[in-house]
Amino acid sequence: MISSLLIANRGEIACRIIRTCRAMGIRTVAVYSDADARAKHVREADAAVWIGAAPATESYLDGAEVIKAAKAANVEAIHPGYGFLSENAVFAQEVEAAGLTWVGPSPETIEAMGLKDRAKQIAEDAGVPVLPGYRGAAQDAASLAKEAERIGYPLLIKAVAGGGGRGIRLVGTPTKLTDALESAVREAEAAFG
Repeated sequence: MISSLLIANRGEIACRIIRTCRAMGIRTVAVYSDADARAKHVREADAAVWIGAAPATESYLDGAEVIKAAKAANVEAIHPGYGFLSENAVFAQEVEAAGLTWVGPSPETIEAMGLKDRAKQIAEDAGVPVLPGYRGAAQDAASLAKEAERIGYPLLIKAVAGGGGRGIRLVGTPTKLTDALESAVREAEAAFG
C-alpha cells in the first residue's frame, strides 16, 4: 500500500480523495493554481504545491508540472480525480515512467475507452447491455436522420471524441435533429479539436 498521494485535481473531488486517504493513513498533497490558493482542498491536504496560473491549461492540465510537483512533494502516487488529466493515457504513462504509481485505469484502458464508439463496442463485446445506437461510417445528415428514426425518439447524440458532457445533445423530435447535430459537432470541435 502507498503512504503518500498527490491529487491532480481540485474542488470536491480532491476533498473526497483527501478524506478517504486520511481514513486510510495516507499522506495527501494537493495541487493548486493561482485561482485556488485558498481553496478547501488546499487547506484540507497535508501539503500543497502550486502548479501554475489560473487557466487550467497552465496548471491542472500541465502534466509535466503535476509530475514535477509530485516529485518535489516526495509522494509515491498520483490520483487524477475526474476530468482534467484523468482520461489522458499519455499522462498516465508519464506518471509511471517517472517511477510513480498511477491510481486509476491503466494507460491501455484509458486509450481503449477514449473514443466513445470504441468504448461502446468493448462493452457490447463483454456482454454489457447498452442502449441501441448507430456507429456507422455514414455521418451525413440524411443517414443520421434515417438511423434516428430506426432507434426512435427521444434520443441522445454524442460526439465520438470528447468527454465531460461535451458534444452531447438530447433530441426529442426529428425537427430538432439537424440543429442538435450541428451544435454537438461545433462544441466537440471547440473543446477537443
